[in-house]
Amino acid sequence: MAQFEMLEGKKAKLTIEVAADVFEKAVQEAYHKTASRYNVPGFRKGKAPRRIIEAAYGEGVFYEDAFDAVWGDAYDAAVEEHKLIPVDRPALDINKIGKDGVEFIAIVQLQPDVTLGEYKGLPVPKSNTEVTDEEVDKALADEQEKQARFTDVDRPAENGDRLLLDYSGSVDGEKFEGGTAEDQTLVLGSNMFIPGFEEQLIGIKAGEQKDITVTFPAEYHAENLAGKEAVFACNVKAVQVKELPEIDDDFIADISEFDTVAEWKADKKEKMIAEKQRAASVARENAALKGACDNATVEIPAVMIDRQVDYMVQDLEYRLSGSGLDMNTYCQYLGTTVDEMRKNFREEAEARVKMQLVVDAVIKAEGLSASDEDLEAEIEKYAEDNGMVAEDFKARLNDSDRDYLRERATVDKAVKLISDSAVETEESASEEA
Repeated sequence: MAQFEMLEGKKAKLTIEVAADVFEKAVQEAYHKTASRYNVPGFRKGKAPRRIIEAAYGEGVFYEDAFDAVWGDAYDAAVEEHKLIPVDRPALDINKIGKDGVEFIAIVQLQPDVTLGEYKGLPVPKSNTEVTDEEVDKALADEQEKQARFTDVDRPAENGDRLLLDYSGSVDGEKFEGGTAEDQTLVLGSNMFIPGFEEQLIGIKAGEQKDITVTFPAEYHAENLAGKEAVFACNVKAVQVKELPEIDDDFIADISEFDTVAEWKADKKEKMIAEKQRAASVARENAALKGACDNATVEIPAVMIDRQVDYMVQDLEYRLSGSGLDMNTYCQYLGTTVDEMRKNFREEAEARVKMQLVVDAVIKAEGLSASDEDLEAEIEKYAEDNGMVAEDFKARLNDSDRDYLRERATVDKAVKLISDSAVETEESASEEA
C-alpha cells in the first residue's frame, strides 16, 4: 500500500513501502551482481561472502543497487493503485532503508485538469471545394511545362531564355564556399539568383564571358556574405529557348493513360475535387480543434512543453538526416542556433500539448472508446498510410501495438465528434486554416 497526498501545482506525493523480504531479495541479487567490485584480503575478487563484504564496507554497501532494482515496480504499483497519470519522472527521497525494508517518498507531476468549454457546434470557415475549368487548364499547362524542350539559339539572351553557364564568385578577391558551379542552368527572369544577377546577363551570347557584380542581401542566410559585394566571373556556354509541345490528343496519349484531352481533363477535375475535399476536411478539423482548445482552460506544466519541444527537435533531426543534413548545419544555414530554435518551438509545442489534453478530456467527458471494429479499421488505415499489406502488418502486432492503435482510434473518434458537429460559416476557409 502507498499513502497518497495531493500537493500544489497538480503534484502527487506518494509514500511507498517495500517489504523486508522483497528488499532482502534485491540486496542478495545486488551482492551477486556487484561482489567483484570489492577487494577483501584473503579472498579472490568477487568470491568474498556477503557478510564479509558488509563487515568491511558497511551493512548498506548493497542498498543503493538494491533500491534501484525495487523502487520502479513499487512506484508503478502505487501509481496504478491511486489511478494517477504522471507526466514526468518522480523525484525520490528515501525515508528509511535497512533490514526492515524501505520507505521512500516519490513526488511527481501529474497530468493537469482540463476545464472544457464548448466543443460541439463550433463555427468553422466554409470550405470551397469547387474546381473551375481555369484550374484544370492550369494543371494541363503545368504538364505542358514539364515536357518543355530547350533548344540552343545563336542570339543575345532574352528574358525567359535558359542559360547554361559556369561561374565563380569572390568577395574582396577571395573565393567563398558555395560560390562556384559548373554547367549550372538558369532561366532569366526566374529570380532564382541574387537580386541583380540575372538582369546583367540579358544580352549575352553563347561563348561570351562577363563579370557580374552584385550585393548579397543584408538578411542573407550566410552571415559571412550578408551585405557584402561579390563579383561572379561567368562563362556562358549556351543560350537556349524553351519550346512547348502542342496540347492535343497525341500529347495526352504520350503523358497519360488517356486518349483525348477531354478524358484527361475530366479525370483531372475529379482528382482535384477529391483533393480539395480532403484539404477541406483537414481545415475543418483543425479549425474545430482550435476552437475547442481556445474555449478550454488548462495550466500546462513546463515539463510537458519541454518534452514536446524535445520531440519536435528529434523529429526535425530525423527528417534532416534523410536529406544528409545535421542540425548544426541546418541552423547555420538559417542563421540561428539549436537553443534559439527550441525557444521558437515552444509556442507550437504548447499548442500541441493543449490539444492532446483537450482531446483526452473530451474522450473522458463523452465516455468514448474504440470497439474491435474501430481497431481493425485503424490497423488497415495505418498499414495503408505506411505502404504495408494490412494482413502482414496485423500478423506482426503485439498487445502493446494494439493498445497504441486502439488509443489512436479513440482519439480519432473524439476529433471526429468535434469536427462533425462544427457549423460552417459563410467566411471562406483561408490557406492558413
